Amino acid sequence: MNWMAILVTLKLATLTSLILVLIGLPLAYWLAFSLWRWKFLIESVVALPLVLPPTVLGFYILVAIGPHSPLGRFYADLVGHPLPFTFEGLLLASVLYSLPFAVQPFATAFALVDRRLIEASWTLGLSRLGTFFKLIVPMSTAGVITGAVLSFAHTLGEFGVVLMVGGNIEGVTRTVSIDIYDEVQALNYAGAAKTALFLLVVSYAVLLGVYAMNRKVWALWPQK
Repeated sequence: MNWMAILVTLKLATLTSLILVLIGLPLAYWLAFSLWRWKFLIESVVALPLVLPPTVLGFYILVAIGPHSPLGRFYADLVGHPLPFTFEGLLLASVLYSLPFAVQPFATAFALVDRRLIEASWTLGLSRLGTFFKLIVPMSTAGVITGAVLSFAHTLGEFGVVLMVGGNIEGVTRTVSIDIYDEVQALNYAGAAKTALFLLVVSYAVLLGVYAMNRKVWALWPQK
C-alpha cells in the first residue's frame, strides 16, 4: 500500500472535518433559526454539492482559484505560488465538497432543540452566544458528531474534485482514491485491492461508530 497517499488522505479528511465544524456550526445555526423568507436560496447553495457532479464542481473551483481569478491572484501574491495543485487548494475544494455533509446534520440537530428551553435561557439573562454554546450545542452533540464524522468519511473517498483541483502529486495531493485508480491503470490489481480494502474498512468503521452512537446500541448491553 502507498502509505504516503494514506497519510495525505487522513490529513486532508481530518483538517476538512475540523474546518467544517468551525464554519458549519454558525451556518447551521442560522439555517435552523433564521426567519428570512429567502433562506431556501442559501440552503440550496449549501446542498448543491450533493447533486452536482464532482468534476463539474472541481472545474468551477479550479477556475475560481486559478491564477486569472481575483482570489487566485491574491493568494499567489500573498504566498508566492498559485493555489491550484497544492494541498491548500485541495483542502479548500474538500471543504466546499463536503459542506452539506456537515451542515445538514448540524442544522437538523439544532432544529430539534426545544424552543422553550432556548427562550428560557434568554429569559434567565444568557446571551444568544452563551445559549448556543451552553445549551444548543450540548443538546445537539449527536448531530454535531455525525456531521463531523460524515464529512471525514466523505473526504476519504473523494476522487473527481481531488483530481481536478489537486492533480496527482506524490506526497502532496495524491490521495488514496487516486492511488487506487493509478494502480488499476497500471494493471496492479493486487495493490489496488489492498488499498481499496483498507479504505473500505476505515470507512465502514467510521460509519459503524456513527450509527451505533445514534441508535444507542451500547445501552442494550447488560450492566455489570
